[in-house]
Amino acid sequence: MTQQTVLVVDDELAIHRFLKPALTAEGYRVVQAMTGAEALRLAAEARPDAVVLDLGLPDLDGKEVIQRLRRTSQVPIVVLSARDREFEKVRALDLGADDYVEKPFGVGELMARLRVALRHAKPSPDDGMLRSGRVEVDLGAHIVRKAGREVRLTRREFDVLVALMRHVGKVVTHSQLLREVWGAATDGNTQYLRVYVGQLRQKLEDDPAAPRLILTEPGIGYRLV
Repeated sequence: MTQQTVLVVDDELAIHRFLKPALTAEGYRVVQAMTGAEALRLAAEARPDAVVLDLGLPDLDGKEVIQRLRRTSQVPIVVLSARDREFEKVRALDLGADDYVEKPFGVGELMARLRVALRHAKPSPDDGMLRSGRVEVDLGAHIVRKAGREVRLTRREFDVLVALMRHVGKVVTHSQLLREVWGAATDGNTQYLRVYVGQLRQKLEDDPAAPRLILTEPGIGYRLV
């Protein structure tokens, strides 16, 4: 198996000293940058398989780095930042980040989020099917099955589920979901989402009161796991 490369972008030496051995122990090759400009240069030269990115860089805001990377690359980006305001998270995700981990963080959680981002960056055969755990969506026939049994969804419930499954494992922001399902005109009206996500949970979760399939990221959006 080819060794995967992770570009770590952070202006704190302590983070680099901590993360490099942790990532190396997981089998990754590590490339390091301390500025946004250096990160963009290394992203072009080293062609990393994933980027772990701090938002608070000395020369460029991390969100600007995400925006520039997304002009030419779909490399998975996991934001690692001490900024805990919802606006910062939502903006980073809307610009194209795949996930967001707050500092201080547990290395186990970061590694898990990184594995998910890498896994879903790999193209899968397009057989007209989307699958996550026991849930399967037949796009052509507009049929949803859970553990092999058909689940009847309305057209809008189906559209919301498909949008989440196309980004399985990732945080999907409210605005991203609204744009994909309803179009730009409803951007900001999260009541639509609460209603349909609630209905999906009633039909797909073993216990809708304690969801394990469609998780809420408070103030940000949803994640299908």
